[in-house]
Amino acid sequence: MPEERTRAERLTEGLILIIASVLSLVLLVGPAVVFGTTAWHLVTDAGATVFSRLSVPVISLALMALPFVLARTAFRSGRRKGKEPLTAAVPATLTLLGLSVVPFAAVCLIFVYAG
Repeated sequence: MPEERTRAERLTEGLILIIASVLSLVLLVGPAVVFGTTAWHLVTDAGATVFSRLSVPVISLALMALPFVLARTAFRSGRRKGKEPLTAAVPATLTLLGLSVVPFAAVCLIFVYAG
């Protein structure tokens, strides 16, 4: 019979993931604005093909959603292996924040070297 988790454990686990999600969204705002603006210019360009008009927004959205999908996968994997609740939340948090830093760092490097 599995152990019943306390309310404090569930609350702590939820707070860890909520804080990581908010930090991830803050980190993804800059790249989302840059990629969104670029996608808008590519889509509204007179010489753009139908494929580029459809693929650019889809790729941009996929890049922004990827950290959340992979973090969910890491969290569920940790929960299935029977780890402690907080131990399952740590890999998900690290995955989420790590994958959010990559697009943010890329945009920072673009601004530094393009300017």
